[in-house]
Amino acid sequence: MNLAILYRGPLSSCNYGCPYCPFAKHHETRAEHEADRLALERFVAWVAAQAEIQIAVFFTPWGEALIRRRYQQAIVALTNLPNVTKVAIQTNLSARLGWAEGCDKARLGLWATYHPGEISRAHFLARCLDADQRGVRLSVGVVGLSEHAEEIAALRRELPPHIYLWINAYKREPDYYTQTDIARFTAVDPLFPLNNQRHPSLGKPCRAGESVISVDGAGTMRRCHFVRTPIGNIYTPGWADALRERACPNETCGCHIGYVHLDELRLGQVFGAGILERIPSEPIWLEQ
Repeated sequence: MNLAILYRGPLSSCNYGCPYCPFAKHHETRAEHEADRLALERFVAWVAAQAEIQIAVFFTPWGEALIRRRYQQAIVALTNLPNVTKVAIQTNLSARLGWAEGCDKARLGLWATYHPGEISRAHFLARCLDADQRGVRLSVGVVGLSEHAEEIAALRRELPPHIYLWINAYKREPDYYTQTDIARFTAVDPLFPLNNQRHPSLGKPCRAGESVISVDGAGTMRRCHFVRTPIGNIYTPGWADALRERACPNETCGCHIGYVHLDELRLGQVFGAGILERIPSEPIWLEQ
């Protein structure tokens, strides 16, 4: 069996304060951090015990996890397990990457997001280059605010050509983009038009719930982050019996980590082994 797990524990704090981000507005107490640590350690031990299953793990925290040593240690441990095929994490890349030297880097991927209001482009680029020089695969992304268009274009020019730069569409305001905006962002990220929509998904087959699941700190399994109904718990016997193809119950799916698993979009063919860290298998952005 091959299974991808989107793990999101209790952690919900961040060292950034981006105004457009709905996440990480909470400051944990010491007790809350301890609860997150225990949940994370339990999850890593569970993965290690699933010797017959090939598992890929994607950390999608409600905050910034890599500034926490426990997440660095968890990723090192996971990438060195024989049954783990990939470990990826969403990060603002503010933490130093010395810990990555303990990883099996062939199994490590970073989904790094640039936040222009929180860090200088030069500083962020230095972190990207550090990761690249260490042999850590990464994609780089930005929220596509129109006021950041020049900054996004500059980032594309200064990033090494082989690093994919994606743009997450800003969907909070209807008709936010002009045709000029769309053309400009598509010139940077040819997959931007796919992200700049909410894909009709009701009743359509999706790998979520079959070969991809969402797991929280208590072990509760859900099809994905966007379908709240539990389907089981990884810490109970027979948990794998819940894995099967299901039709999506939502009207639409507008987030990359959700719609990338919709069968009809065939994005598995676009991303291949880089689907968790959001790196297309072919450098399509170089054709622009």
